[in-house]
Amino acid sequence: MTNSIADITDADLLLVIGSNTTEAHPVIALQMKAAVRRHGAQLLLLDPRDIELSNFATLHLRQRPGTDVALINAMAHVILTEKLADEAFIQQRTENFEAYAASVADWTPERASFITGVPPEDIVRAARMYAGAKNASIFWAMGITQHTTGTDNVKALSNLALITGNVGRPGTGLNPLRGQNNVQGACDMGGLPNVFPAYQPVADEGNRRKFAEAWGVPYERLSPRPGLTVTEIMNGALHGDIHAIFVVGENPMLSDPDLNHVVEALRAVDFLVVQDIFPNETAQMADVVLPAGSFAEKSGTFTNTERCVQLVRPFLPLPGEARADWDIVTDLANRMGAGWQYDNPAAIFDEMATVTPSYAGISHQRLEAGGIQWPCPTPDHPGTPILHTERFTRGLGFLAPVDYRPPAEEPDEEYPLILSTGRILFHWHGGTMSRRSPGLDAIAPESLVELNPEDAAELGIADGDHVCVSSRRGEVAAKATVTTRSPRGTIFMTFHYAEAAANLLTIGAVDPTAKIPEYKVCAVRVQKLQPEAAAVA
Repeated sequence: MTNSIADITDADLLLVIGSNTTEAHPVIALQMKAAVRRHGAQLLLLDPRDIELSNFATLHLRQRPGTDVALINAMAHVILTEKLADEAFIQQRTENFEAYAASVADWTPERASFITGVPPEDIVRAARMYAGAKNASIFWAMGITQHTTGTDNVKALSNLALITGNVGRPGTGLNPLRGQNNVQGACDMGGLPNVFPAYQPVADEGNRRKFAEAWGVPYERLSPRPGLTVTEIMNGALHGDIHAIFVVGENPMLSDPDLNHVVEALRAVDFLVVQDIFPNETAQMADVVLPAGSFAEKSGTFTNTERCVQLVRPFLPLPGEARADWDIVTDLANRMGAGWQYDNPAAIFDEMATVTPSYAGISHQRLEAGGIQWPCPTPDHPGTPILHTERFTRGLGFLAPVDYRPPAEEPDEEYPLILSTGRILFHWHGGTMSRRSPGLDAIAPESLVELNPEDAAELGIADGDHVCVSSRRGEVAAKATVTTRSPRGTIFMTFHYAEAAANLLTIGAVDPTAKIPEYKVCAVRVQKLQPEAAAVA
């Protein structure tokens, strides 16, 4: 997030797109509700489903899944043609405006309406609302990024903020809501295949020399070539290029797309290690399982969605043979001859801070007094609640033209419906922890297929019927819930349930830049199961 959770209530308008915030980020949703109900903000919701936030929205646009770029470009078209843009901000703090303006010149609301299904007059109203607000902030989550056009979606939103000057002040900004509690921290620490910690590219020779010296390894050992993403690793295992996989705190056997492909890959790999706190579906396929500690049993830091680094302290002792993650990894490294010497996570953090400029002024000792938002370059720096107040990291903000591209797989006669996947409030990700909670599992015990009443009527399906959902990759059986929450032509499923794994259906196509799979759009068909088939399912 460029801004802080606390300044959500400073916004005059909240644009929420691709985020079922009340279910996936309920604490942040409370701030959004407060901004609307207590502080008079308007909420502009762009989401295909009729989620709870629609009850707080001044305007709700229900675009077809996978058409976000067309919708955002049309809003930008209205802002520019009606001269609602912040010309001073554009001139002083951005570049490439002429090329960008030309790229949206043909994106009329009428053209976008044909693609998105949103009425032209609603697109115009949304554009005027956003551009007319004194302080407008944009929030998105995986409904924007989990597409083959995810990078373009984010660029389009960035363009919208730049042409209206909604960056660098309280109540403004571009605010991606991270999918798990330490996704931001994992990325900050180099948990991406193309960068060292603090997003320092591996391709840069200076970066490689700096890290080689800090880590005490030969410069030649640090490759300039980016590593592989999760989907590329699975492909590599299946083709015999990857011989060992080490999975830490993840369950690809439930969370990766096209699960039949994942099963084949994990069966093909020579050696699979899983380090986790419960024996999940991936661990059941592993050659070795290393029992790790949970967040409540270890010390360290989490960096949350607003870039706030927070100290984690153990509340419980490690059970049985479980060990802290850093202890397991250090032991493994030393058995391979690394010679690492760490007494505790604080020492690891101190070493990391010496090569990570945005964390350079942070330490466990400082964090005892409370969280600090990076960048924090020196020990006396207070942290940075708002980014880009005077300039962007690259200097000028780049207005990047993006054009609409359809999803990798669209409905046809054989598979006439769109499947979109996501979360519900009561379960978390692959359910490894939440489905072991009797209370939560009692509230939401099974996977449901959300089906629009008009589609259900055409298919002869009633609420509570057992149905089979199939795609070109697999099929699952689950119970139908007939509701207007999903628009006609679209069904919705969660991916929490191994017994009805939605990712058996999803497509392995990825964004060409970010390599994120297209979980939000694939073509499926739904058929009612006869009672005898439902009993077997």
